[in-house]
Amino acid sequence: MTVQLCVLLWARPGAAGALAAYEDRVLALLGEHGGRLVQRARADGADGRPDEIQLIEFASQSGYDGYMADGRRTALAAERDAAVARTDLYPVELAK
Repeated sequence: MTVQLCVLLWARPGAAGALAAYEDRVLALLGEHGGRLVQRARADGADGRPDEIQLIEFASQSGYDGYMADGRRTALAAERDAAVARTDLYPVELAK
C-alpha cells in the first residue's frame, strides 16, 4: 500500500537556512526506503505560514517505517531540534 504524505515545516526564528540544510540531508535517504520526494516548496514563514512544504510518497508502510527509523536520520535529531520548531504531517492522496 502506497503511503503519500504532505509535510509542513516551520523553522525556529532565524533558522530557515538550517531547516533547509537539514531537510536536504534527510530527504537524500528517501530512495533507500522506497520513497521519493514528489514536490518541495519553500515559503516565507510569515504570518504563521510554514517555511517548507513537501509531498512525499513511499511504496509501502514498511518503507516509511524504515525511513523514520534510519539511524542516519535519527542521529541528526539535535540538528533537527535546533532548526525545526514545528512539523505537521498529513496523509494525502496525490491527484493525477
